[in-house]
Amino acid sequence: MLTMDQIHDIRYRYYGKGENISQIAEALQLDWRTVRKYIDKEDFNEPVPKPTSEKRFCPKLEPFKPIIDEWLELDKSAPRKQRHTAKLVHKRLNKEALDFHCSYRLVAEYVAHRKKQIFSGAKRGFLPLEHKPGEAQVDFGTADFYENGRRITGKYLEVSFPYSNKGYLQLFHGENMECLLEGLDTIFRHIGGVPRELWFDNTKTIVTNVIRGGGRTLTEKFQRFQEHYGFQAVFMNPGEGHEKGNVENKVGYQRRNFLVPVPHFISQADFNRHLLDLCEEDADREHYRRNETIAELFQSDQKALCPLPSIPFDLTRRITLKANKWGKVTLHKGAHEYSVSPKHAEAMVHLVMSSNTVLIQDENYRDIVRHRRLYGDAKQQQMDWRPYLRQLSLRPRALKYTGIYEMMPGSMQQYLECCKRSEVGPILKILAELTESTGFDSAVSTVNQALQYQATDGDSLKNLYRRLYMDVPELPPMQLNPGIPLVQSIKPHLLAYDEFIKRREVAADAGSRNR
Repeated sequence: MLTMDQIHDIRYRYYGKGENISQIAEALQLDWRTVRKYIDKEDFNEPVPKPTSEKRFCPKLEPFKPIIDEWLELDKSAPRKQRHTAKLVHKRLNKEALDFHCSYRLVAEYVAHRKKQIFSGAKRGFLPLEHKPGEAQVDFGTADFYENGRRITGKYLEVSFPYSNKGYLQLFHGENMECLLEGLDTIFRHIGGVPRELWFDNTKTIVTNVIRGGGRTLTEKFQRFQEHYGFQAVFMNPGEGHEKGNVENKVGYQRRNFLVPVPHFISQADFNRHLLDLCEEDADREHYRRNETIAELFQSDQKALCPLPSIPFDLTRRITLKANKWGKVTLHKGAHEYSVSPKHAEAMVHLVMSSNTVLIQDENYRDIVRHRRLYGDAKQQQMDWRPYLRQLSLRPRALKYTGIYEMMPGSMQQYLECCKRSEVGPILKILAELTESTGFDSAVSTVNQALQYQATDGDSLKNLYRRLYMDVPELPPMQLNPGIPLVQSIKPHLLAYDEFIKRREVAADAGSRNR
């Protein structure tokens, strides 16, 4: 199995330098069938995970992997002849690690696997002398926007074409790999092709290490994306952002023209489509140097584009985590917390992350819950209460001993305290149904109303919910047919009732004395 660097070298020699299969096979000492395989390859997605509980790589070594990784990472700054061999790693573990009983063969297998990941390098990109049609530059800008009334400081991906001065942007909540790839894919599909060259900064999203002499170590996900779409990535010298001045200027220009005043929208996807339309309208103006419009010059850019890949690329990021004892997982250094389900507490779960969502799946890749993705450094949580409320409704007596009770809003805790023991299970089931229908906030609002009316039974809770959240049609007054006599209302004489009740009480007292 070749590394992505070797695959990139094969394809660059063939498509970029024009070498034939035999020349490449001889130069790289590979079989010509292998060379042809990667030249013809169209799908660079990661292998689709199998829906079975597969064993982790060297699971017996799991407790010792962090220290092995630390030693190998430190080796990156050491001379080649002074780096850890598998034999030395095994020897040190036997001497320094507690309860270490793994074989040398297992250690050697893991060390070889990690060295490939840690010491693999990326090929060097070269800056062209002039801007050619089909070349694009990429950068992120910062902008505020209102989504569903909530003010957010987000990012927007900018892709500009220096030859024509055409630019496109897409708005996101952050600046991560998923935002980058989704934005590029959307713009590629909008213009109907892929730029031959894309210029980037040395952003951490793509570049994990800048190697002395101009090389780059790239993330595997970006390498797969690059090969799948067939473009050449060019990276600027560190601290030399002016080398891609066209996109730097475009970031400011489009912020001033498309994002002022601060935009308000309901759907991010709809607003991003609107931004692409604004970019097309803006291209009708004259180029700042040439006596042609930007749209006319962009036709040359489009002719130089590479075709779109025929196979879709998986733009999501996939990771596997262990849920904690409350059935939750955390991301972003523990700041972002997502609920899974009490059923999956302390179990391994799979996360599929896009720019806007976090889908959590069980060990066999079946969907459990889908959350809106969180952004920012502040501590936040996304809680789907439905599985928790359903689980508790089956075991209401365990409510206060699960830890879930402490996570509930105070009003809901107070309400459940007021309910009879026999009513707690049905009430939790009703709350789960209300949450599924219109969200957890609506269930909490209904509980707040029930507390005011001191209504602690299930039927009252349902009726209050209908009053708050369901459209109950008002019936028109009933029309009586002609000929039906009008009956006057009878006013009750309450004093007569009082006298009647008193006589009954006196008679009852007399009967008890006679007995």
